[in-house]
Amino acid sequence: MHNKFFKKYYFIEKFEKSNIDKQNLNTTIIYRNYKKDYKISEILFLKSYCRIKKLKFLISNNIKLAIKLNLDGAYLPSFNNSFFHLSYKLKKSFILIGSAHNLKEIRVKEKQRVSEIFISSIFKKNYNFLGINRFRIISSFSKHKIIALGGITKKNQKLIKLTGAVGFAGISYFRNKKKAP
Repeated sequence: MHNKFFKKYYFIEKFEKSNIDKQNLNTTIIYRNYKKDYKISEILFLKSYCRIKKLKFLISNNIKLAIKLNLDGAYLPSFNNSFFHLSYKLKKSFILIGSAHNLKEIRVKEKQRVSEIFISSIFKKNYNFLGINRFRIISSFSKHKIIALGGITKKNQKLIKLTGAVGFAGISYFRNKKKAP
């Protein structure tokens, strides 16, 4: 699998035109804002800009708002253990993804009916650091598509192929990226 076929997820906290313009078509933008209330006007602007650029646009931790604003989907962080969204009527194309750090959180995400699970941290050495081998072991316990998260750089991006992950997610990798062809 060549790197350009990996699914890519770029977490943003504010609109930065230059960074979004650098992304190619297989990059999904995830807007997350845990510190303050969402500004509807900013989300709608991001949505329309992503549509112009033909990028998928998801919002973090607010499925109800994603449905109301007709976004492409929503992202459920590892700390979101809610099942309320299961009662919502979702369109077929609605993308629901989630993240996990351990097997217990993976099981929660499976029960939340996410289509893909982000597992972290594969490379970033923080409190939930897994490394390649533990990442492969923990991801083998799920039949869902797995996305690598945490500390991905141009140098270690090729190592993701060893894990069986179908893509990767991050922030700094995409900020440092050169303009897409």
